[in-house]
Amino acid sequence: MEPGASRTLRLAMLHYTAPPIVGGVESTIYHHARLLAEAGCRVLVVSGRGESFHPMVSFRTVPEMDSRHPEVLEAGKELAKGEVTERFTGLRDRLIESLRPLLSGVDVCIVHNVTTLHKNIALTAALKWMSDERVARFLSWSHDFAWRDPLYTGDLHHGYPWNVLRSPWSGVRYVAVSAHRRKTMADLLGIPESEIRVIHPGVEISQFLKLAPLTWDLAETLGLLGADPLMLLPSRITRRKNIEFAVRVTAELQRHKPDATLVVTGPPGPHNPANVRYLKELKELCARLGVSERVCFLHEQGEGGAPLHLSDEVVADFYQLADLLLFPSFREGFGIPVLEAGLARVPIFAADIPPLRESAGDLAHFFDPHGDPGQAAVSIAGFLEGDPRYRLRRRVLEQFTWSAVVKCHVLPLLQEVSAHE
Repeated sequence: MEPGASRTLRLAMLHYTAPPIVGGVESTIYHHARLLAEAGCRVLVVSGRGESFHPMVSFRTVPEMDSRHPEVLEAGKELAKGEVTERFTGLRDRLIESLRPLLSGVDVCIVHNVTTLHKNIALTAALKWMSDERVARFLSWSHDFAWRDPLYTGDLHHGYPWNVLRSPWSGVRYVAVSAHRRKTMADLLGIPESEIRVIHPGVEISQFLKLAPLTWDLAETLGLLGADPLMLLPSRITRRKNIEFAVRVTAELQRHKPDATLVVTGPPGPHNPANVRYLKELKELCARLGVSERVCFLHEQGEGGAPLHLSDEVVADFYQLADLLLFPSFREGFGIPVLEAGLARVPIFAADIPPLRESAGDLAHFFDPHGDPGQAAVSIAGFLEGDPRYRLRRRVLEQFTWSAVVKCHVLPLLQEVSAHE
């Protein structure tokens, strides 16, 4: 997210529960709230159960919002029998009294599931009243639909308040979490699909892959999440590693994959002073081939120009980020990176030398380390084009990270809704 994208937008997010309660909706709230707050929005999360979960996100509890609050459960039993009692109306009115002052100052209030799910119909009815009274601009973000779920329809009845769950609310904008859910919502509410925005959930890369903070800092600083493909060469910088071949492969691959990037993890080898000169030659080669921005020597990424020494943990992280192992050595004793790539399920493109044949068997893509880098690049490009795992990974990285979802879809919609009178 770009800091300051919208510094004055005041947002509220509502749900029965909030983080650290575990669930898909709660995860969505967590990532939306923190990223929007980091973008400069003022974010308030209001729920019946949960805790403050981010220093930049305000949190308020209204216990009667909780789907498991004792009064809510009792009212739910009565409603399931078709009885609209004073318990329900009293609960609804208390919720209006509690929520109205919290929401009256916000630009947009995002309501997760409450407008279409029956877990707390008193809360639904309270929000419907506030929507009719224009207390706030509401954005209905629906994941589930009580009237379309056979598990729930037996508890629903015709008339108020149950029909509020299947009727469009005047002035409310609608979001569904998938095209399939949009179709269901359009059919339920009797509105065109074009009036419902689809915004998918996402994944948090560093959290899911359990990356070390240094790994994530390097990935962001060097733009490695946009590398396509990201090729890993985990070795010290010595001539027998044939790193110039990998550099030339990177240059040749630009014809097929303009964002192809090579990461070399190690420092110059410590036992031969000529290795420092070799690194200089490699950088000069990168400059001549126009790939200085596409070949990353992690050794040079230390703070203030100091050498950066990577732990085994960080090197292992780069296997999680890499699309392939590129290992062009002239000589190896055995080839441990091949084993590591195998454990990490990373495709291997390696020099056709006996030790690597021994470590990889016939399960790697081999090339002549004295041969044509262009042929190796063609082999890599062809493999990637036909590999569904790589293509799905790229799809996720480009479209379904939480930061991409919020920046490209959530924030623009919120700005659009807040500007609409």
